[in-house]
Amino acid sequence: MIKKVLLALTLFSTLSFGAERNLEEDYIQKMYNDLNLNQKVEYTIFRKAYKGYMQIPDKREGLLTIVDYTKPSNVERFFVLDLNKRKIAYSTYVTHGKNSGLTSALNFSNNKNSYMSSLGFYMTNDSYVGSNGYSLRLKGLEAGINSNALSRNIVVHGADYAEPDFIEKYGFLGRSEGCPAIPTTISRDVIDSIKDRTVLFIIGNDRHYYEKSSYASL
Repeated sequence: MIKKVLLALTLFSTLSFGAERNLEEDYIQKMYNDLNLNQKVEYTIFRKAYKGYMQIPDKREGLLTIVDYTKPSNVERFFVLDLNKRKIAYSTYVTHGKNSGLTSALNFSNNKNSYMSSLGFYMTNDSYVGSNGYSLRLKGLEAGINSNALSRNIVVHGADYAEPDFIEKYGFLGRSEGCPAIPTTISRDVIDSIKDRTVLFIIGNDRHYYEKSSYASL
């Protein structure tokens, strides 16, 4: 009798977990559809970004930024998502590090002076005015992946080589020393929107990242 009860409880627990998991997946899929991301960000990328976002403590809720380095620099790949209003707040171009690749980011590093982009989850910090103008500090949240972001001065800033007319002239954006630089024409508005503890996720074609990440492997 006891064995039957234990078996029934185990079966119930398994079914409940499966149902809960399906509800979560349905919710994420609906969020993706409501945001109209199908022409912007692949569902698998959004899913990883959102599931990681949900695990990060002490964040300012409601905004999630995705930088999609699986795409080349001549298409928009910087997306600020308003999760409360379920809309894309900003969709624009973004540079990658000059040693990460030419038109596409292929190589990534957490090392100082690598001039490469770093993948993973970040928390936005404060804004400031520096050598690149109005900028936004980023704190890397993943040890060994992007944890040197602050000491490397990896920041969001505006750049003329991130403007669409640079693409018209050269076919791709200019490159940075590792920073995700965006068009100067909207950089202040974007920075003011996402500064102070919002989550930013940078994704690229690097399977080793998924092996090391404690967030994106979920």
